[in-house]
Amino acid sequence: MTLSMSRASLPVCTRMLTNLSHILSKAEQFVEAKKIDPTALTTYRLAPDMFPLTRQVLIACDAAKNGLARLSGVEAPKFEDTETTLAQLQERIQKTLAFIATVPAAALDGTEDKEITFPAGPGKTRTLKGEDYLCHWMLPNLYFHITTAYTILRHNGVEVGKLDYLMGSAH
Repeated sequence: MTLSMSRASLPVCTRMLTNLSHILSKAEQFVEAKKIDPTALTTYRLAPDMFPLTRQVLIACDAAKNGLARLSGVEAPKFEDTETTLAQLQERIQKTLAFIATVPAAALDGTEDKEITFPAGPGKTRTLKGEDYLCHWMLPNLYFHITTAYTILRHNGVEVGKLDYLMGSAH
């Protein structure tokens, strides 16, 4: 049995964004329990040339919604990127999950050879076949930004572990 484009994308994006929401919930609990300023987390970056937590979450959401839209031909919703709080980041994840739930599997299946042209840095684009785009660009990008958000929180003392990343609240 072959793995369809919809099975390789929709549940993966849904699971990983749901797990990101779970990790952010732990961050919200951490901020409350430790009575710290939440911007200590939302503005934190691992290195001077890396984006802070807030931007990591926004890019993870965009990787999923824009990637699925490019593959399926469905219009992606436009978000303003004005989120600054953990609660607003949670809302962004929920809006992204709501969009993902509307993407028809049938619109994704059969897109393995569809040419996908996408932004690849300031003023640059790349073109890949659908399967290569999904497996070698979109999903790795999603994982990278969720992993970086996880690492920022873990580095700052939020008690998250591998099971939170992989299973979210299901563990």
